[in-house]
Amino acid sequence: MKNNTNMIPVEGFKNLYRDEITGAIVNCDTFGYNQYVFLRNKKQREKEEIDKLKNDIEEIKSLLKEFINESRKNWTWKLK
Repeated sequence: MKNNTNMIPVEGFKNLYRDEITGAIVNCDTFGYNQYVFLRNKKQREKEEIDKLKNDIEEIKSLLKEFINESRKNWTWKLK
């Protein structure tokens, strides 16, 4: 993109170019963009893993409560 004749380097910025036709500023930093995408995806995977762990904990809590309630019923029955 920066080899395009319609692109003018922005003074003081190594990877920024201005499109002569539209006036748009274009960032041509592919390394920075790839790093951003990698970190965004990593963060998303971590969030999904945390959400799964939260669901697993809720399921374990539910099973424990059920077990305790059944144990109390059986214990009460044996006392009679």
